[in-house]
Formats: sequence, C-alpha cells, structure tokens
Amino acid sequence: MATARKLTDDGLPTGLNVDEFLAWTKDQPGRFELHDGAVIAMSPERVGHASMKGRVYRALYDAVRAAKLSCHVLPDGVAVHISDRKWYEPDALVYRGPAAPADDIKIDAPIIVVEVVSPSSVKLDTQLKLTGYYAVESIQHYLIVLIEEQRVIHHQRQSDETILTRLLSAGPLRLDPPGIEVDITELFN
Repeated sequence: MATARKLTDDGLPTGLNVDEFLAWTKDQPGRFELHDGAVIAMSPERVGHASMKGRVYRALYDAVRAAKLSCHVLPDGVAVHISDRKWYEPDALVYRGPAAPADDIKIDAPIIVVEVVSPSSVKLDTQLKLTGYYAVESIQHYLIVLIEEQRVIHHQRQSDETILTRLLSAGPLRLDPPGIEVDITELFN
C-alpha cells in the first residue's frame, strides 16, 4: 500500500525529492518550484512583472551579442537543479558553451540567474534562493530585480567564495564573468 503524501495547508505535496516533484508536475496545470522538498505554486503573472522579465531577458541577450560571447540567454520556464530537494525556475539565465538540447528542461551550469520579485515571492527570492543558487558552483551572479523600488540587488561570487552584494538603481552593471555589461537605467525606463 502506498504511503500517503504529506500536503501543505494549500494542498500541495511536501517531502518530495526532485524526481518525485517532476513526476508530480507532469499531471498538474500551472507552474511550480520545489524548495526544501515542498512544492511552491508560481502565482499568475501581472503585466508589469512579465514586462520587466522581458526587459531583463532582452538586456542580457543584447549584452551577450554585443560582447560576441559563446553564451546563451534564456527567459523563464527553464529550471536550475539546485539539490535533490530544490528546483528553481529563474526569470532569466545565462550559460556558456554549446546550446542545450531543445527538449531539456534545465540548465546545469548557469553563470547568471535573475529573479524579478513579485509580492508573493519576496522572501523566497531575496533570502532563501540566495543560498540555493550559490550552492551551484557555476553561478557567479544572482540578480534580484525589485520593480517597485526600481532597484537591482546584485550578488556576486568572489574568488574566496564570499558574496559581494551591491544595490543599483542606475548606470552600468558589469557582469564578469562572462564579460558583459547591462544598463540598469534602461531596465526601468
């Protein structure tokens, strides 16, 4: 007899590993992430949030093209496998090397991940995902876009494994590696 699955207060399963989570999501409408074994439903998007995600993707894409790098930029929908109990879908990411196969659902070694904060994701994006993303060795930059404040929080891995944090409201942001520059002012105009 199968063991009853634990559910959160909102009826979503908890105590899952990534394989169980991926099997569960196949039969579910909507989009979900996995944090410490608990399924988290992703809220429906508002126009302002979707618009900012598009501007972030475009800024990263244009920067990679301008620098003529062998990097790829993806919008939301593709995951980063953090650990056996964490599976996140950033709002944009950049990775190096050859293009991932078209049927992949995750990128194994992103160097930049971006989250655009919505009211329902503030704690997860600004606190909990920070330690999750930096558990992935390849990630050098974690950008958190705060739409209401018109600010970007830039977390950057240092050579001694510490994380440098900067708050930006305007001007250029150098992301090295991979060697690109994004204009923060343009994101909010």
